[in-house]
Amino acid sequence: MSESFLSSDEYDENAHSLYNEGRYDEALDLLRVGVTLYPQAVELHVGMAYAYLAREEYAWARRSFERALARDPDHEDALAGIGESLLKIGDRGGALAAFERVVALGFREDHELMLQLGRALFREGLLAQAHRFFEFAVSAHPDSPEAAACVGYASHRLGNESGALYWLRRALEIDPTYAEARVYLANLLYDRGESEAALHHLERTQPEEHFDELALWRYIELKKSLFRLPDDDPELVPWLARLGEVAAEPDSIDMLLAEMEALLPDGTLRDPNQLELFGTLLTELQAMQKRPNVGESHLVATLSGHLFNGTWEEILLQMKAADHQAAGASLVEFMAGLARRGQAETGIVIPVTDAEAFIRGSSEAGVLRIIQ
Repeated sequence: MSESFLSSDEYDENAHSLYNEGRYDEALDLLRVGVTLYPQAVELHVGMAYAYLAREEYAWARRSFERALARDPDHEDALAGIGESLLKIGDRGGALAAFERVVALGFREDHELMLQLGRALFREGLLAQAHRFFEFAVSAHPDSPEAAACVGYASHRLGNESGALYWLRRALEIDPTYAEARVYLANLLYDRGESEAALHHLERTQPEEHFDELALWRYIELKKSLFRLPDDDPELVPWLARLGEVAAEPDSIDMLLAEMEALLPDGTLRDPNQLELFGTLLTELQAMQKRPNVGESHLVATLSGHLFNGTWEEILLQMKAADHQAAGASLVEFMAGLARRGQAETGIVIPVTDAEAFIRGSSEAGVLRIIQ
């Protein structure tokens, strides 16, 4: 069909298809024709603006978004887009005002839109604001692995490691194949000194699921140091090949430094359990020093999304009652089983001395979340 006989909706749909294929120049050319024929079509102006944004032509993107908003001041996609454009040109106040307008219009339940706004803020280093929009997203769509993972990323960057562990593991509870969240979690655990737990997660990924060299290097280092694998071990071949695809060819100095990082000053291999045991001692010491507040109520969320309310002891009983596999187990056996599973995946030893120590330790390990 000749372009002159296309409707404005058809121009928009065809340009959208080109945009999704990464053919931004072609999409923009088509939209220019459409806008000439249908100058009042808001969606065509919005489409042009996002094409400019994808081409990193921020001033042009801003102008097109402004033209769209002149025709529809409450267009949520135009408000989101102009906010992104303003962030890129340094107008953070204007961007935040546009994003707040989206929330005020009632779109906080649109989790995809909230993720878009949160990611734009995250990219520009506005972490607290990004975290807020990611929380809107996860509240609107509790079963979205992307939303859960984004809360985890922002929590980590804000220094909340237990929150990051929880939300990343929550994302993997929803979608165990979500490689991006698993790689991030593995890197976080590695940075904490939890080498075996980091390797546990890296081994559940495939080389082609990695798009930067850091986790690839760490997988190779951990396999070599923990299992004494030689450089030419067949198990390392696909990982080394992928490393060669995403990074420059490693030289002998890089390899030497990677091996040295796995050693202690006396030449022995780093023992990841030392940090775990030390952390457990601190947790248990703090638990012993605290005087329990009888009757104090708490709210806890599990990775599966269940909420439990009550005293620490009541919450533990509710958790056991909800776990049908633990029907015949004692409370001590139930705690020990969860602690073993938690340690296998996080590398963190969870104390089982009492209900409060167990729940707080589980929160620190990121296997549940204490809301209050």
